[in-house]
Amino acid sequence: MEPITHDRLAGVSAFVASAEAGSFARAAERLGLTRSAVGKAVARLEERLGTRLFVRTTRSLGLTEDGQMFYERCAQALEDLDAAQHMLEAGRREVVGRLRISAPVVFGRHHVAPLLLDLARHHPRLRIEASFTDRQLDFADDGIDLAIRSGELPDSDWLVARRLGMQAMVLCAAPAYLQARGSPDGLASLAAHRCIAYMRGGRPAPWLLVGADGMPGMPVLEPALGFDDIETIAMAALQGAGVAHMPLWRVRDALDSGALVRLLPEVRSAAIPLHVLWPRTRFLPYRLRVTIDALLETIPPLLQDQGRGN
Repeated sequence: MEPITHDRLAGVSAFVASAEAGSFARAAERLGLTRSAVGKAVARLEERLGTRLFVRTTRSLGLTEDGQMFYERCAQALEDLDAAQHMLEAGRREVVGRLRISAPVVFGRHHVAPLLLDLARHHPRLRIEASFTDRQLDFADDGIDLAIRSGELPDSDWLVARRLGMQAMVLCAAPAYLQARGSPDGLASLAAHRCIAYMRGGRPAPWLLVGADGMPGMPVLEPALGFDDIETIAMAALQGAGVAHMPLWRVRDALDSGALVRLLPEVRSAAIPLHVLWPRTRFLPYRLRVTIDALLETIPPLLQDQGRGN
C-alpha cells in the first residue's frame, strides 16, 4: 500500500474542492491557493491514479464516472479527518484554525466586529476572516463557515439555523425636524410627513406597524428620500431630513442622547428575525461552537426593546 503523504492529501483536497466548487478558480479561492496550483495538484493526482477524474471544457468542469466514484470516497475520508481533528481540538479546549464569517454590513460593523476582535484576543491561534456585505454569500462557493442573516429564512435540509433574536424597529426623527414639522399623532398622520425609506429592489420597503387599537397597518407613504443603506438613512434622520423606521440597535445611542426622538411609542413594529447559520455536519468544529456560543450570549440583548420586553 502506498504510504499517505502530504502531497497525496493535498491532491485529494484540491480534487474534492474542485468537484464541489465546479471550477479550479473557485476551488483555489476556498483553499487559499492559486488556480494553477489547484490544476497541477489535480493533474498529478490523475497521473498517479492513471485515470481522468474530470471532463474539462472551456466553461465547465464535470466529473467522469471514475471521478464521481473517487469523489464520494474522498469526500467522506476528508470529513472523517476533519471530525478527528475537531474532536482533538475540543478535547484540548483550544480554539485553532480559520473561521470565515459573513454578516450584514452595518450590523457587522457595529456588533459582530467587536465580538470577533474579542475572540481574537482570547484565542490567538484562531484566524478570523470576516466579510461584511448585504449580499448573501454562498457557503460552498465562498467558503463561509458561519453567516448572520436578517429576515425570514427559506427551508433548508443542509443548513442549521439558530435565532439570535428579533430586531425591534422604531419610528424616529431629529428634534430639529419635529420642531419644524410637528410630531405625528397616529399612523394616518405619517402620510403628511417627510419619510425616509429603505429601498429594496428599487421599491420602498413597507413599514409594518400595529396601532394603539391593535389593528395592523401599513401606511401608504410617498418617501421624500430613499436609500438602500440603513447607515445613510440614520445619517439623514440625524440631520433632520425626515421620519425614519429603523432597527433599534442602530439608533439606541441616538435616542438615549436625545439626538433622535422616538415617535408614536404606542405603535408596535413587526420585528425582524436575525439568525446565525452554518452547514449541517456530524461534528461541529470547536472554533465554530465557541463563536456560535459567543454570538448567542452577546447579540440577543442588543436586539431587544427593553421598554417592551421583546
